[in-house]
Amino acid sequence: MRYPVQFQRFISEMDRDMQKMMADMHRPGYTGNADVDFLAMMIPHHQGAVDMARLMLIHGRDPLTRKLAEEILASQTTEIAAMRARLEILRRAPDADPGAFPALSGTRGVRD
Repeated sequence: MRYPVQFQRFISEMDRDMQKMMADMHRPGYTGNADVDFLAMMIPHHQGAVDMARLMLIHGRDPLTRKLAEEILASQTTEIAAMRARLEILRRAPDADPGAFPALSGTRGVRD
């Protein structure tokens, strides 16, 4: 099927971002530490969601879908920052105080 040029650009950019996300998720390889490996793979996964949400804001027109994209940008960016901070802690050594910052409660504001 032949799509309009603007939509072809969307397809190309979406495919590029998906390929980057998949490559980035697998780049670190496995360390033998499930916590570290999970975070190392989830960061690019969430970044992929951010990248796709940005494309939605560039190319999309539906107001509710655009609102969802804005919410994804806000929440996933916050979660990426928390995961990076947590990953840094866990790469140094097991965390003796897992209730300390950064909390990985996402944007719900819930702390265990």
